[in-house]
Amino acid sequence: MPGENLTRVEAEARRAVVDTHSYAVSLDLTKGEEVFGSRSVVRFDATPGSSTFIDLIARDVREVTLNGRELSPADVFADSRIALDDLAEHNELVIDADCEYTNTGEGLHRFVDPADGEVYLYTQFEVPDSRRVFAVFEQPDLKATFQFTVSAPKNWKVVSNQPTPEPIEHEDGVAATWGFEPTPRISSYITALVAGPYEEVRDELVNSEGRTIPLGVFARKSLWPYMDADYVFEKTKQGFAYYEEKFGVPYPFAKYDQLFVPEFNAGAMENAGCVTFTETYVFRGKVTDAVKERRVVTILHELAHMWFGDLVTMKWWNDLWLNESFAEWASTIATAEATEWEGAWTTFAAMEKTWAYRQDQLPSTHPVVASINDLEDVQVNFDGITYAKGGSLLKQLAAYVGIDAFFAGVSAYFRKHAYQNTTLSDLLVELEATSGRDLKSWSAKWLETAGVNTLSPVIDTDVDGKITRFAVLQTAPADYPTIRPHRMGIGFYDLQGGALVRTHEVEVDIDGDLTEIADLVGVQRPALVLLNDGDLAYAKIRLDAQSLETAISHVASIADPLARSLVWGAAWDMTRDGEMAARDYVQLVLAGLGSETESTTIRTTLAQVRTAANMYTDPETRDFVRAQVADGIWNLLTGSAAGSDMQLQLATAFAQAASRDAHWDRVAALRGGEIVLDGLEIDADLSWQLLVSLAAGGKVTRDEIAAALEADNTSKGAEMAAQARAALPGVGSKLAEWTELVDTNNVPNTVLRSAALGIVHPATRGDLTEFVGRYFDMVVRVWNERSFQIASYLIELLYPTPLASVELRDTTRQWLADNAEAPAALRRIVAENLADVERALTAQARDAEDE
Repeated sequence: MPGENLTRVEAEARRAVVDTHSYAVSLDLTKGEEVFGSRSVVRFDATPGSSTFIDLIARDVREVTLNGRELSPADVFADSRIALDDLAEHNELVIDADCEYTNTGEGLHRFVDPADGEVYLYTQFEVPDSRRVFAVFEQPDLKATFQFTVSAPKNWKVVSNQPTPEPIEHEDGVAATWGFEPTPRISSYITALVAGPYEEVRDELVNSEGRTIPLGVFARKSLWPYMDADYVFEKTKQGFAYYEEKFGVPYPFAKYDQLFVPEFNAGAMENAGCVTFTETYVFRGKVTDAVKERRVVTILHELAHMWFGDLVTMKWWNDLWLNESFAEWASTIATAEATEWEGAWTTFAAMEKTWAYRQDQLPSTHPVVASINDLEDVQVNFDGITYAKGGSLLKQLAAYVGIDAFFAGVSAYFRKHAYQNTTLSDLLVELEATSGRDLKSWSAKWLETAGVNTLSPVIDTDVDGKITRFAVLQTAPADYPTIRPHRMGIGFYDLQGGALVRTHEVEVDIDGDLTEIADLVGVQRPALVLLNDGDLAYAKIRLDAQSLETAISHVASIADPLARSLVWGAAWDMTRDGEMAARDYVQLVLAGLGSETESTTIRTTLAQVRTAANMYTDPETRDFVRAQVADGIWNLLTGSAAGSDMQLQLATAFAQAASRDAHWDRVAALRGGEIVLDGLEIDADLSWQLLVSLAAGGKVTRDEIAAALEADNTSKGAEMAAQARAALPGVGSKLAEWTELVDTNNVPNTVLRSAALGIVHPATRGDLTEFVGRYFDMVVRVWNERSFQIASYLIELLYPTPLASVELRDTTRQWLADNAEAPAALRRIVAENLADVERALTAQARDAEDE
């Protein structure tokens, strides 16, 4: 039985006999809290006499009419499919059904605002969830026009891909109908509907072809006072100007609305002309510069998709990277060159490349051009390879062919394939034409193979410290032995006036196992040698012993923020790989982080030092190191500048790192106002972070958490209260929360995610041994019974990773051995969990060596 899955072979077979033209979709949103009416009229051509199926997930199907012939729903509707036989050359299909609202962030999500009782709806269709709202051939290469007609309460705003028309009020005076114009030919997964009493503000711009593009920003009523729409519009206009100039193709849709919607699973979604964003980007309190910058990158990421993904779409999901990697690269270069966030490539190195390197060392790593056999494959493939590694390689490719040739090739690609579907070769053909380079070998080594190389310096010097030999050693993991070409910088750094500054640099080509760098022979050896200076290459780098010693003592003195980020990253890679003791990494961070200026570097490094303390240290000394980290962060916090980004980050990090009563006493005093740090406002969001910490320390009760929720009766309050309750220590307390998440469908997606994080809070690690068996008892059942998004949250987040023990490793290995026939996507999630534990055990052994 296919269930809700669809294989690539089935999609190819369906595309061979079907060519879609149009959908007319009528939705009735006035039928109550559980279901909505969905009527689809689908016009398509087919091979005469052929058979196929159309996709639909519905509670009830009332009518199926094919070319005037009524079909029995009981005979043709099963699982997520409606069988269609004896097709004509030209076909009209009518399907009338009741579909269900969700609380999972998939399909048509329904949210009731606890602040005022208002109802808000939005759709999320990527990858396969438009079929939860209307009958559709659910695959990206069956493009069509989509015309939506929506009945809803008359006081609602209704937004879709096309400009919102004037509604026609019903005779009952309660509801109204909005009839949208048809879209251009697009894929079903980027269609959208957002409905509810949203607030909005309008603006417009004149694009490169002189067309006026209406702009809108939307958010729900209770968040509207915090919506800084003017700033969103400013970044949007900067992005429009940048992309239209660089791509050489005008914006392809009629308008551009950006809607901040509740309980959203991702950062944003690139629905054509109707982009949805997480409400995390509506700042109701003070947030870090890292989050502010990330919002800008996300705005520009989704805008880039209007061309790459929406105008031109991949044929099948193995080329998902063509969408996501391009948007990742484009949004970073646009942020750096078109906005005030000029250090975006430093942020990219600190966050995206760290993500990519981690993903590329998991057992589930895959080529950028992945093998996608079915929908379950693609849903677990929204990962660090598809986004961050691909974006890194496009940066490298742009440098390889030249940025002007790269943009010229992209422009030709858009013009040639507008409103069509493509594969990787279609893009490479255009880049080869504009650059004159043969990219087949580059593609084979970089896009069609997996794994990350490691580059290490080999340095010999004479008695005077002058270099007599300099080479770069390149290695590859045994499972992915490809040795690749790299273009990269090598920087020499010495102390001058208290700063570690670049005194010499070369840009070189690296290829093969060992590359001799003759240009560096005769140069005085510096205090620090930095491979990949400038971060052009995609590779892990190693610091030689002298450079590592310099880094540990002077990382804060490195003047260039990108170079500093690369040193932080190299030290972290060495720690994760068991080549540097976790306690040494802790010392590096505590000694150097206080002078860091880049917000995202601070953010990622604080997360990494907590991981090092919680999982990578020798269990015999772990409690001591965890306390050392918390104490070190507190010292940095009390010495940070009043009101600074650093101060806010350290306050949150201290709450997360607290591990002793003395720490929680300080957390309580901060939250209660007994300790006041000049410039640090304990707003609602920070207060919740402090309360979660106190809960994990057993310092508050359920009643106190309930009182905090009553004081902040918002969706964010509900998420954080769930996390605090789940973080309370004690097996019995955690079991109650576990049961609520695993055994009921009542908990909305974002609340479930937050609660799961509370259950596995590192401060309550001792309780988690009781949940190892429960975890493995539930994974197959959850996978089979819950939606993909909810199942993946539960299986990823409830794994008791903080235990990081031999026992957990062995139990997980045994489950994988016993469940060889389990779905591949499920096994992948469990195997990735296992890999984190195996890496932790390697790091623990290395840390124990230095005692």
